[in-house]
Amino acid sequence: MSSLRDVLRSLPAPPPVLSRERERELSVRQREILDELGRIFEKGFSDVTMADLAAQLNCSLRTLYSMAESRNELVLMVVDRNLRTVGRAAVDVVDAGLDPLESIRSYLAAATVAVQNITPEFADDMAAMPDGQRLNAVHSQYLIDVTEALLNLALVEGLIEAVDTAAVARMIAGLGREFARPEVLPTLHSTPKQAADEMVELVLGALRRSP
Repeated sequence: MSSLRDVLRSLPAPPPVLSRERERELSVRQREILDELGRIFEKGFSDVTMADLAAQLNCSLRTLYSMAESRNELVLMVVDRNLRTVGRAAVDVVDAGLDPLESIRSYLAAATVAVQNITPEFADDMAAMPDGQRLNAVHSQYLIDVTEALLNLALVEGLIEAVDTAAVARMIAGLGREFARPEVLPTLHSTPKQAADEMVELVLGALRRSP
């Protein structure tokens, strides 16, 4: 029987915006810039130019253009880098001592950190950027794939009744992204992370077979 780690290792992660080779070549200052850009972009970025960014970062335009050809490319780099950091942390919480359902709960709770502090301004701007939508969709699909694989393992181990695991995975793994949509975010009475975590808890509780 496959272990939890075997399941995770069998699923290919989304291709990075910034290749490993390019990331290794970044200077300390360039890495600092990417971190600082994350804080700038979270307030919205549609009206921010490369010149604006250079002024806020106290760096030259040449430095920014050496990293990316446009502001949108910088946005994609920063978002993808953040999602990968969150994704690695989510994988790290999956422990061999957990059963598959507990692993899903822990994994998704760690993954929804990505939408914990999302702002309406950032959500609006990402929704208006096709490449941003595609990037979010690719990362969301990976969450769905991991969740479905763990649900299938739970089914094999008899922890849940027969169910369409693909449908359940798409529903619960996509909640963070759904709740972070610009038209949904203002309607919530909590954060996207809190709302997603609560719904996952309800669904997993309902799925678990009684002893």
